[in-house]
Amino acid sequence: MVMSGSGESVVFVHDRPGDEALLTGGTIARLRADGAGVVVLFGARTHGDTGEDTADSADVRAAMGGLGVSDWRMLSAPATGTGADGHALAAHVADVLLEVDATALVLGTDDARLQAAATEAAHAAGIPVFQSKHVSGAIGQRLIAIDVSDQVERKLAAVAAYAGRWSVAGHTVAPVEPLGGSTAGPGAGMGAGTVVGGTETFVRLPPPQAQQIAEIPPGPGARALAGLLAFVVGAAFGVLGTIAHQATIVLGPVTIPIGLVLALAGVTALLAGLRLVVGDRLVVLLATIGLLGTIFLLSLRSEGGSVLVPQGLPGTLWTVGPTLIATVVLAWPRIPGRRGSA
Repeated sequence: MVMSGSGESVVFVHDRPGDEALLTGGTIARLRADGAGVVVLFGARTHGDTGEDTADSADVRAAMGGLGVSDWRMLSAPATGTGADGHALAAHVADVLLEVDATALVLGTDDARLQAAATEAAHAAGIPVFQSKHVSGAIGQRLIAIDVSDQVERKLAAVAAYAGRWSVAGHTVAPVEPLGGSTAGPGAGMGAGTVVGGTETFVRLPPPQAQQIAEIPPGPGARALAGLLAFVVGAAFGVLGTIAHQATIVLGPVTIPIGLVLALAGVTALLAGLRLVVGDRLVVLLATIGLLGTIFLLSLRSEGGSVLVPQGLPGTLWTVGPTLIATVVLAWPRIPGRRGSA
């Protein structure tokens, strides 16, 4: 749809023959004039046009020849009716997209099943999807206008090829009233007719957003269990860190407090991980209480006079460092998720 020439390969999906000429005929003709590949898919067989098989009828061949299209096909599953199979339609569209190495898909259908199937196949293949829209039917949406002023005559000739569906007088196209007295398809609502202008308008359909799972707050029982486990784990980290924080490695003249570094890194990973994964400050607070309470108890002098946290820089950092880390983790504001673009 960027009109870059032969590098483009665009698949158009319409309900029935004739819709492609009226809705997107100018864009198809312009793409072909620019050397782009075009394939037209029809989602339903109808017998209102010339010939029993509309895919090979004289009017379809005449319209496609006028637009410069040599590849048009009927989808293997009907787009409407009780026998419609959305998965079969999506699979067929996906096969065509892969076969022609499509770079874009254009929808000219209002049929929900066909539209959903084609869109699913295109997005699964990572291909942009554009939908044909009249200006009046796209209020509030960003329109993409394709200049087809040089292709208007070819478009009108293609529309006129479907004499059983449209009547063309100059640049005015009107639906032909069927015997049943009702008009279906994109011509419905045209009334006395509509003037074919020099632009065709489309909207780009956004890819499906990942379904957001609603956060369900845990029940009191689950929260209490999580808090208890966090308290126990925090106490365990306090024991291990207190035992290991005095360990050092001597490399020549340099003494590296490897035990203190690993202990503080473990505390940071524990508290920050709980805050990121659980997201509950109470759980992090209980882990902090278990951690700091254990460090405090183990820093006291025992009855035998032994001390696990002796005075000195490592001992001071081990008693102060976890407190500062816990304060930062608990006080850190919640980061809101990024909103998807409209």
